[in-house]
Amino acid sequence: MRAVVNTSSKTSTIRSTLFIGVMTIFSLTICVSMLASTLQDIKQQRQALINELKSYASIIASNAQASFAGAEKAILQTDAGFADERDNIYNDFAHTEESRLHSFAAVPMFHNIHIYRLQQSTGNLVLYSIYNARGIGPYPAQLEKVSSFIEPQLSDNYIELSQEIRLDDAPAGYVFIRASQQELQTYIQNRILIDLLIILCALIVVYFLTRKLEQRFTTPINQLLQLVQSVAKDKHYHLRAPQNSIEEFNVFGKALNTMLDKIERQIIKQQQTETEIRELYQGLEQKVNERTEALKSSNQELLNTLATLHQYQNQIVETEKMASLGQMVAGVAHEVNTPIGLGVTASTLLQDKLTIIERAFTEKKLTSSQLGRFLNESKENLGIIYRNLERAASLISSFKQVAVDQYNDNQRSFNMAKLINEVLLSLRPNLKKTRHQVLVECPPDLMIESKPGAINQILINLIMNSLIHAFADNDPGEMQISVKITGTRCQLCYSDNGGGVPEAIKKRIFDPFVTTKRGEGGSGLGLHLVYNLVTQALNGKISFESTLGFGVKVLIDFPVINNSHKNSK
Repeated sequence: MRAVVNTSSKTSTIRSTLFIGVMTIFSLTICVSMLASTLQDIKQQRQALINELKSYASIIASNAQASFAGAEKAILQTDAGFADERDNIYNDFAHTEESRLHSFAAVPMFHNIHIYRLQQSTGNLVLYSIYNARGIGPYPAQLEKVSSFIEPQLSDNYIELSQEIRLDDAPAGYVFIRASQQELQTYIQNRILIDLLIILCALIVVYFLTRKLEQRFTTPINQLLQLVQSVAKDKHYHLRAPQNSIEEFNVFGKALNTMLDKIERQIIKQQQTETEIRELYQGLEQKVNERTEALKSSNQELLNTLATLHQYQNQIVETEKMASLGQMVAGVAHEVNTPIGLGVTASTLLQDKLTIIERAFTEKKLTSSQLGRFLNESKENLGIIYRNLERAASLISSFKQVAVDQYNDNQRSFNMAKLINEVLLSLRPNLKKTRHQVLVECPPDLMIESKPGAINQILINLIMNSLIHAFADNDPGEMQISVKITGTRCQLCYSDNGGGVPEAIKKRIFDPFVTTKRGEGGSGLGLHLVYNLVTQALNGKISFESTLGFGVKVLIDFPVINNSHKNSK
């Protein structure tokens, strides 16, 4: 079995795979490591900044604590009992604290510093002292939120934190610091640039090392590839793979050399065998030519015999058609003889009665009762003559239509139900000899355009086939004919409840000369003729179903033009 190679899938070289693999692994490793290192460093720098701010906040809180203590001491010494006097003393100390806060102008990251004092009388916070860096506007007082900044809060550009001021182990106020993260952002940017530079330099170094590694592996592969291509293209089986410093390629080269040795020996052996075969072939060719001439002569005789058989088969089929028509003629003739005989008898009787009346009239012995009886008998005899002659004319007309249709292949518009009735009327002599029934299921006004002759012959052959083969011992049987129109297709179904067809001949039932009544009136051409009429004359399809003991069913499907709607309009 030949192996199927899928050439549609994408392929890649060892060089590109090795290069992409090494560069990908190194790039991912260094990027992940640098990213982890950078994130850890940034985290540490941010924590260091927060710790530094907390240290400054502690210093400012310590100074503010001393300022609050000095103010309280001054209040006690002056014995200031009014709130305005106490506020004036705190304001004097607040000015001193503000001048102290301005010393933090040397720290660029401080943008705003607030000191809040807790009023003992009201328990509310008030702004005690404030510092705003140069070029930075004042920041709203955080009286309600200052206690929430005990835990530092970071935004995109600022860090906000507060420190509680305690006096005699009781809350006395808060220090609020709003500092910029600009230095930290600058540090982060510089760190990222340095990391990118380090990654780029490392990638350049790895690139050149990977190229060297590629050459180390691809050079021996290319040598082996050139060797294989030379062997495959130019048939140089004497070539051998060289030694290599890489053990795996060296083992592969030895295996390839062993294979080339075996192939070279096999080719030499094959050439010797081909020479021997060529000599044998020349001897056989002469014998074949002699046998071919003999076969040509035999084939020509077979072709002539086959042509003769085809000619005889066509003649037999035509004979079968004529036999069918002859059988129908004999039956119709017998059927027509009956009404004609009755008419002749009635007319003879009428003639005798007329002679008696004429004699009585001549002899002047004619009575009124005798004349009345003659008139009644004349009417009765004339009625008999008319009915039988009309019946004979109807039989002859139906037979004529059936006979004409059988030998007319032209397509025309006709009433399907009427055509079936004419066929049954023409087969009436054959059906009268049995107790079988023919049931027809067809719309009475169904007008189609097709070939009535072919349909006529098909129905006659199917019915006669059932009469000859289906029923035994004169048992009453039943044959059904149903017609249905679907779009531009006509489905004609014929079935009987007879003995069915044996399994051995069911598959070849439409072949010529296939019959179960050989020598008993069956020629084996009836269903073969039906098959040819359906497939060739009607351009349709036919199928046959049967189970032994349960009758047969023939399904015929052929194209038609439905003219029923046109006629109704």
